[in-house]
Amino acid sequence: MHVPVLLSPMVTQLAPRTGEVYIDGTFGEGGYSRAILSSCPCSVIACDRDPAAVPYAQALAKQFGARFQFFSARFSEIPLLLARTGLSSVEGMVFDLGVSSLQIDTPERGFSFQKEGPLDMRMGPDSLSAMDLINTFPEEKIAEILWRYGEERKARFLARKIGEARQRKPIKTTMDLQRIVASALPGPSTKDPATRTFQALRIFINDELHELQQALTHATQYIKPEGRLVVVSFHSLEDRLVKQFLKGPGVSSDPIFGQPLSEDTPFKNLLKKPIIPSREERQAYPRARSARMRVGIRRG
Repeated sequence: MHVPVLLSPMVTQLAPRTGEVYIDGTFGEGGYSRAILSSCPCSVIACDRDPAAVPYAQALAKQFGARFQFFSARFSEIPLLLARTGLSSVEGMVFDLGVSSLQIDTPERGFSFQKEGPLDMRMGPDSLSAMDLINTFPEEKIAEILWRYGEERKARFLARKIGEARQRKPIKTTMDLQRIVASALPGPSTKDPATRTFQALRIFINDELHELQQALTHATQYIKPEGRLVVVSFHSLEDRLVKQFLKGPGVSSDPIFGQPLSEDTPFKNLLKKPIIPSREERQAYPRARSARMRVGIRRG
């Protein structure tokens, strides 16, 4: 089983206590839920939109019984989950954002530009695929997506190259797209030139930033006073949004949508700087290099 990033700091910062209830909004393979449940006799309500998470949830339910409940749902649907469990609030929430190893290590899911697979990238069954987007969206829209969600400086040029390539033949696989991007953006780089393109497409297809915005709003509504919110992000757009949210009262809008996060953000930022993985963790798990953990406590 994959060991989640920043597992020990997550438990320390969430500070679970006996008898309390916590939400794991990004269950994945269940590493965070397992750690929380193992820390003390508390309860966890977990959710994940990915059907591949279900077997891991079933295994955890066998181990922890009634202390663990799982729902196949997005974390924007937290109010519905609480209604189904008969709760009006919880003591804390944790979100481990972005693509999971469960998804990226499965070539058939189409998340990785390092492995041949269908150009899919869907976290759940309820959205269009990356192949649909790349082959049917206008070049102007593709450029906008690459710029906004991938911060790709050559978005217009790259969108034009994608348009030219799809006129010759449909772009069907991850490596088809990777080769187009690599050819369009040659030159030395510390990371694959397709990184930003794949990030942008994944975020757009799965509506990840809007989902995060909804999750933060639900945290203000359903975390009890003195309860904690722990968020682990893996790229600057997510981290920027969470950072702005935790700045406290007076933050009127988020940096992505330009819309109110809440009229009065009722969280106190517990950390002057985000927690980052140790050198050992970064070496053992390269994806951990970009991880940032931010923590807030609900004002009384």
